[in-house]
Amino acid sequence: MTGTERIANAFNNLRKRGEKGLITYTTAGYPDAVQTLDILKALADSGSDLIEIGFPFSDPVADGPVIQQSSQQALAGGIRLSDIFNIAGKLRNHTDLPVLAMTYYNPVMRYGIGNFVSMSRESGIDGFIVPDLPVEEDQPLRNACREYGLSLVPLAAPTSTDERLKRITSGADSFIYCVSVTGVTGSTNAIKTDLKAFAQRLRRHADLPLAVGFGVSGPEMARRVAEDFDAVVVGSAIVRAVPGEGGVTGAIQRVSRLAGDIKNALGKQSAVVS
Repeated sequence: MTGTERIANAFNNLRKRGEKGLITYTTAGYPDAVQTLDILKALADSGSDLIEIGFPFSDPVADGPVIQQSSQQALAGGIRLSDIFNIAGKLRNHTDLPVLAMTYYNPVMRYGIGNFVSMSRESGIDGFIVPDLPVEEDQPLRNACREYGLSLVPLAAPTSTDERLKRITSGADSFIYCVSVTGVTGSTNAIKTDLKAFAQRLRRHADLPLAVGFGVSGPEMARRVAEDFDAVVVGSAIVRAVPGEGGVTGAIQRVSRLAGDIKNALGKQSAVVS
C-alpha cells in the first residue's frame, strides 16, 4: 500500500463510519526523542485518525509561540533528521494510521528532495505538509512524492482567490489542509473566518476530504469548526499539554485525555465527504 492510498483509506473508513477525523500533531524531539515516541504512540491509541510529526526548524514562519518554543527546545536538545526518521519508523511498527511529516522546505532541500522522500517512505511516513512551499514551486517535491507513492498535502487559506484555490487543489491526491485563520498556528478561543463559505468554495474545486486546522483549542471548538469539514487538525493544544507534573507518564495521560475528548466530540457528527 502506498502512503497516498493509506491516507485515502483512512478518510474512506471515516466516511463509512459516519465520523469526522482527528489529526493530531506533536513536535519531534520535544521534550526529547524518547518521550516523543511515547506521546505519538499515545495519540495513535487515543482516537487519532492521522498523525502529524513536526520536524523542528529554526525559522518556523507558520508556527505560533507554543510550537515555536517546542521546536527550539528540540533543536537545543540535538534532534536530527535521522532521529526523526527513526521515531517515525518505530511509530509505524506500532500503528497502521497514516503518518504525515509537517516540515519546512529548507530541511528537505538540504537533505536532497529525492533522499528526503525516499527516507520518509522507508520510515513509514505517508505524506508531507510543507507550509512555506508555494504551489508555484512545489513541482520537484510533488514529482518525488508521486515517484515514491507519497502525498504532498496542499494548504489552502481563506484569503485565497478562487483562481488560486483551483491551482492549489489541482495537484492534490489525498486531502486539503484548510487554514482556518490567517497568520500562525496556535489554539484560540474564537475563529472569525466564515468556515462554511470557505469549505463551499473549496468543494467547488476539489472532490477530496477537507481538514481544518490552526486555532483549534479543545473538544467544543473542534466540534464547531468540523461542521463543514471532514477532519480537524489539533497541534498547539497537544503540545501545550505535554509539560507538567508526572514526567512522561503525566504527559501521556494529558495528551491521551485531550485526544480522546476531542475525538468523542467529533464523533457526534457525520462526515461530509460523499
